[in-house]
Amino acid sequence: MAGTESRGRAERRSAGELESEVLAALWATERPLTPAEIQAEVDGALAYNTVHTILKRLYDKGLVLRDAAGRRGAYRPAKNAAQLTAEAMHEALDRGPDPIAALQQFVTGLSPEEERALRELLAGDGA
Repeated sequence: MAGTESRGRAERRSAGELESEVLAALWATERPLTPAEIQAEVDGALAYNTVHTILKRLYDKGLVLRDAAGRRGAYRPAKNAAQLTAEAMHEALDRGPDPIAALQQFVTGLSPEEERALRELLAGDGA
C-alpha cells in the first residue's frame, strides 16, 4: 500500500508544471478560455477544482486576466510567452552577483541561429 502512495506522488506534477501547462493552453488560442475548456486542453483527468485553483494562483500573480465576472469566467494571458520569458531572464540577471558574467555564459550556449538573431537585434536590424 505504501508503494502505491509513493508512486502516486511521484506521478503528480508540481504546481509550476501545471501553471506552465495552463499558460501554454491560453497562449495557443486567440480567445479567452473557461476553466472547463482549459481542463480539456491540459488534461481531461485533471479535476476542475484543480484547474480553477491554478487559474486563481496565476491571476494572483498577475499572469492571467479574467474576462468575465463570476467564478466560471473566461481567462486570457496577461503577457505573451516571449514577454514572460524576458522578464524571467531579467529577474535571473538581477539576482546574480555578476550579471555580465551570466550574460557571457548565456551567449556561449546559444545556437548559431540564436546568436545570429541576437546580433541582428543588437545591431538594430530586427525587432
